[in-house]
Amino acid sequence: MSSPVDEALLRTLTPRVLGVLVRRGAEFAAAEDAVQDALVEALRTWPTEPPRDPQAWLVTVAWRRFVDATRSEAARRRREERVKDEPAPGPVPGTDDTLQLYFRCAHPSLTPSSAVALTLRAVGGLTTRQVAAAYLVPEATMAQRISRAKRTVSAVPLDQPCDVATVLRVLYLVFNEGYSGDVDLAAEAIRLTRQLAAVVDHPEVAGLLALMLLHHARRAARTTPDGALVPLAEQDRSRWDTTAITEGVAVLQAALARDRLGEYQAQAAIAALHADAPSTAATDWVQVVEWYDELVRLTDSPVVRLNRAVAVGEADGPRAGLAALAALDPALPRHAAVAAYLHERDGDLATAARLYAEAATRAPHLAERDHLTRQAARLNTAREAR
Repeated sequence: MSSPVDEALLRTLTPRVLGVLVRRGAEFAAAEDAVQDALVEALRTWPTEPPRDPQAWLVTVAWRRFVDATRSEAARRRREERVKDEPAPGPVPGTDDTLQLYFRCAHPSLTPSSAVALTLRAVGGLTTRQVAAAYLVPEATMAQRISRAKRTVSAVPLDQPCDVATVLRVLYLVFNEGYSGDVDLAAEAIRLTRQLAAVVDHPEVAGLLALMLLHHARRAARTTPDGALVPLAEQDRSRWDTTAITEGVAVLQAALARDRLGEYQAQAAIAALHADAPSTAATDWVQVVEWYDELVRLTDSPVVRLNRAVAVGEADGPRAGLAALAALDPALPRHAAVAAYLHERDGDLATAARLYAEAATRAPHLAERDHLTRQAARLNTAREAR
């Protein structure tokens, strides 16, 4: 009698197994290929022959695949001498190289898209097909991208010091991809960030985890059944995941208590204020603006300043928000949409309708474009009815 394979367990074990192979002397690219082969074999055999020690099983099979692949290529004879025979069966070393694998996959020499793809495959345990489907590109294209990324980082020592902030940016990029195909990248990013938090003690790791949990808690209310966007002010807050909100707030409070503020903690604090409010009108907008001020101090990001203008408009009125917006480059993504919203709140429906229509032409996603187009049409209809 067969039982389904625990794919979540496989994904959790993937970086540990990869770390073992690399520490035994396997080149990163070859080791990663061998681990992927072992995962495929596990999916085939475990339903009828479940192992007593899943990690040891994966290490054994992956190492055999690596040795076989090494011996099959004449050009790699010297590495074969280094590999020699398969290590005797025994307990798997307790060293967990998960953190160093995160660092390697998020190496600064990689482009953001390559770092994300390599992280999802090497640390996340996703197949190339799953990563390709998530990013809506052909599998062959994604295979080439991952292969190039693996070659780039193969020479990076496993114990080379790296920047936690780089790893967090990669995970944040994964989270922002949301859901596509058969892989929920938002949920996968949360899982990977939890895994990172288990091996590194850093308040910004906790801040990112809190931010993800608080944003993900609102997911069910963000769209209608037909996929249309629902603005924050119109969302049914009874559909928000209170368990995720509670956890996110607790994680954030513990991080803030360490008094080492970073951008992800500040973003999470803003998300927590939204999650805590019974409605948009009842949100503590003054405190939201204060947190945006902290974010500006930390990042000086134009996008942060854009979002701050919205908060200022809620806290001090739309004209104050427009004044804050005036200092920003109109070419910024979402600038026209923010200006439209603030002009509508100020009663200038003609300008707001024009700006919503302009923003729709610049929207990167179909759902956002449709939403902005509907906003423009709504205001035009309201003007005609006057």
